[in-house]
Amino acid sequence: MTGTRRTVAALFLLPALVLLGALVVYPIGYSVVRSFYDQSGDGFAGFDNYQALFTDEGIRTALKNNIIWVVFAPTVATALGLIFAVLTERVRWGTAFKLVVFMPMAISMLAAGIIFRLVYDQDPDKGVANAVWVGVHDTFAQSSAFPKAHPGRESPLAADGGGFVTKEPVRLGEPVGLPLVGVAPDQMPDGAVKAVAAQADPGKVTGTTWQDFTRGEGVGTLNAPDASELGYPGMKVEAVRDGKVVASATAAADGTFTLPATADGAQLRLPAGNFKEPYNGLDWLGPSLVTPAIIGSYIWMWAGFAMVLIAAGLAGMPRELLEAARVDGASEWQVFRRVTVPLLAPVLAVVAVTLMINVLKVFDLVFIIAPGSSQDDANVLALELYRKGFSEDQPGVASAIAVFLLLLVIPVMWFNVRRLRREVRR
Repeated sequence: MTGTRRTVAALFLLPALVLLGALVVYPIGYSVVRSFYDQSGDGFAGFDNYQALFTDEGIRTALKNNIIWVVFAPTVATALGLIFAVLTERVRWGTAFKLVVFMPMAISMLAAGIIFRLVYDQDPDKGVANAVWVGVHDTFAQSSAFPKAHPGRESPLAADGGGFVTKEPVRLGEPVGLPLVGVAPDQMPDGAVKAVAAQADPGKVTGTTWQDFTRGEGVGTLNAPDASELGYPGMKVEAVRDGKVVASATAAADGTFTLPATADGAQLRLPAGNFKEPYNGLDWLGPSLVTPAIIGSYIWMWAGFAMVLIAAGLAGMPRELLEAARVDGASEWQVFRRVTVPLLAPVLAVVAVTLMINVLKVFDLVFIIAPGSSQDDANVLALELYRKGFSEDQPGVASAIAVFLLLLVIPVMWFNVRRLRREVRR
């Protein structure tokens, strides 16, 4: 009877074993064997493909980025999940909040990659990240309204390290004209009004800075304000003598300005700050920030997963221990640090280990979010495996990377299995 039961059990297990062998055991075995052969698959290459893991620049960059991923992504996602789970435990709308945080898990990696490719767009009018960043920056450091302004023909101004300076010194009682061109009419500041010629003042230096649209004879007056031309409100003007600023003023809405008598004999300078380009935010997908940016998108997706598992562990925690700690005078922070976190340690370990295994295989987000110009800088082992196997036609090296990834995952899985067995024994 026992033999019959074993036969029946084996027959029931046979389909699963066949699928396991075809979909898991055979691919692993083939990858191991293929990793010892050359590009054609006919010549035995020994450990040459494995040597490439530590000599090829692309693979070394991928390995470095994988270390960054393993260290930061699971840690931050687990920490956020713990914070969300603890903070939402006592609020009435906690369930709704958890649903919103967990919702990104329903989105595929492909869709998430497309979303964050748009979020990190360099143009603040398209990318949400730069729109927020530029908004915060401009709150404290307003950009210039005249980034394209420059002297026109026969101008009294000359270039001076990003700004412009008068070619001749100025004198008291002699109005000065500082005409510029290059600002489109629709980009002029809202406060700009019709430019007017400054009135002479015997004890001061007066002048006007404005947008000179003169295009030739018979169309306005060159280097003089016309009825259709606007002043440059807010333009800063400095009087410079022997390299030192002796006086300064800010142009009014009509472009006029007035300097004290100390400006007599000095040259007038429009400093470079008047013409700095608008701040366009950070290059999120540039070489230096692309990996942290992609990790941020991963955390957006997986923090909800961590939160749900930790919340489940929190729900099963003995409440009498927490209340006893509070009765003994412990603050909420002490209860959290000394009681809650130690009791949740097994759950936190499960979440962290699961995410570690997951980030070792990350491919989709990097492939989709990183543009071609910085994909090499964001490279990870799974992406390098794809590139070696399909783009560069190096299946031997690709197989070696696959085996190396398997070897990296095995210790983490072994640790997780041992921990689960200890939990079962308890």
